Amino acid sequence: MIARNANIDLNLLTALDALLEEESVTAAADRLGLSGPAMSRALGRIRRTIGDPVLVRAGRRMVPTPRALEIRADVRRLVEAAHGVLAPSAPADPAQLARVFTINANDLLVTAVGPRLVARAAREAPQVVLRFLGESHIDVPLLRDGAADLELGVIDSREPEIRTEELFEDRGVAVVREGHPLTAAKLTARRFADAAHINFSRRGRLTGPIDAALAERGLRRKVIATVPTFAASLMMVQDSDAVGLSNERIGAATVRRLGLRTLEIPLDLPSMTMAMAWHPRQDADAGHIWLRALVRQVMAETVGA
Repeated sequence: MIARNANIDLNLLTALDALLEEESVTAAADRLGLSGPAMSRALGRIRRTIGDPVLVRAGRRMVPTPRALEIRADVRRLVEAAHGVLAPSAPADPAQLARVFTINANDLLVTAVGPRLVARAAREAPQVVLRFLGESHIDVPLLRDGAADLELGVIDSREPEIRTEELFEDRGVAVVREGHPLTAAKLTARRFADAAHINFSRRGRLTGPIDAALAERGLRRKVIATVPTFAASLMMVQDSDAVGLSNERIGAATVRRLGLRTLEIPLDLPSMTMAMAWHPRQDADAGHIWLRALVRQVMAETVGA
């Protein structure tokens, strides 16, 4: 087994590379921004470490020893490799990117931005696959665990290290079929509360901010069903007098395609901040940087931000 010297100063590799390239202590010092005495001390340490003079005086100049000539190419290769490891990663070339990116988002977002995201990714990075995960009914640290690369939506993560970038503000609106009784006259809080409602909630919740706002007015909503996805709620709304919910900006195109209408909810409701989130280990990853830029562009095009 080869013994390893744990006390070797790897900075000596850079000094040795400069000395072998310049064959001059003064020129090597200038190249590395060191003083002449500092470079001389480095040469002394190199000589002691490898047990060879490395450079010897030959008249007015210095020449490498046979040992120095033997290791010159290896030294250059090691220094270049170290620079490659420590240098910032180059921007990803999407055309050469071969990755599977996993995105966690509810189906409202997947329906709204998924087609454009997939089409754009296919043009820019034909070897990339986008895998969309539906939101679970329980909170799972998918970003921390590495099970997802990106999360889209209202980010309520309690993991302090997670990076979050706000994309746009949105608000809730009611969704009804064409010709629904609520479209016949001004929508009041009481008329809204008296209608039959369908919730979509990944956790199966029957109440939310709307119910709190109605309660402040002494009103209570009649919820007849709660379903886990946005798409399922719209299918039920399409064929009934039930009232569904959507996000005004991100859900607008989907609602229109289904021939449904949105109505402003006659309550003072908080806005929703739509964002994307990722784990800091992917901050500087070139492929992930490309993915985040793609999401920004597609979101802006979708909601007109």
